[in-house]
Amino acid sequence: MTTVEDGLVCAVRMESVSKVYGSGETAVRALDRVSIGLRRGSFTALMGPSGSGKSTFLHCAAGLDRPTSGRVLLGDTELTGQREAALTELRRNRIGFVFQAYNLLDALTVEQNIVLPLRLANRPFDPEFLAEVVRSVEVNVPLDRRPGKLSGGQQQRVAIARALVTRPDVMFLDEPTGALDTRTARQVLSTLRQTVNRWGQTALMVTHDPVAASYADSVVFLADGRIAGEVGPSSPEAIAEHMTRLGEW
Repeated sequence: MTTVEDGLVCAVRMESVSKVYGSGETAVRALDRVSIGLRRGSFTALMGPSGSGKSTFLHCAAGLDRPTSGRVLLGDTELTGQREAALTELRRNRIGFVFQAYNLLDALTVEQNIVLPLRLANRPFDPEFLAEVVRSVEVNVPLDRRPGKLSGGQQQRVAIARALVTRPDVMFLDEPTGALDTRTARQVLSTLRQTVNRWGQTALMVTHDPVAASYADSVVFLADGRIAGEVGPSSPEAIAEHMTRLGEW
């Protein structure tokens, strides 16, 4: 992450973004004038206590929700003000998503799940590139198998492959290891780290886990809807220590 003013090439930029839910005395300001950029080719973790605005940050950055004020840009494309149909097409072609619950369709095979975003966009897929993605994220199961027969770790690897197959500008990951045991979670995180390194993939991961965050290039902290600090590559212990100080911010 970097401030917008740094002038570096950013995959995603948020300029003075605020998001308010409700109105009057019941209004809740989930984001408060956030200005920050996601540098291309970076792996960033986003952390903060419950209610700090992490999910709203991700939703606004990914074009899933509209900010109340400010601008969000994907590369040079401004998301704010786009019609919903245009946003849907943009998300389908330029953004990859990985969620805690995998969101795979058990009626489809592993291969069909991976290429689904391309099918929905009426885009052909390159079998050689598909095979390369599958190898890269270590989907070590037959591609004609159904997801329901896979372990949680393998299901999440399939979800990561699905996010990568469109060659997205940025990949958003929402607690991607939250449903996995510790050993499997670390394997998946290692895969994510290798993916960023190999493909130059830009990734933003929302997580509550300092161990998960330690795999990122930088960790950005949110508190009360505002940026409350950033650290570079750090140990889980150092990240956890920073989290404990957010209440002092």
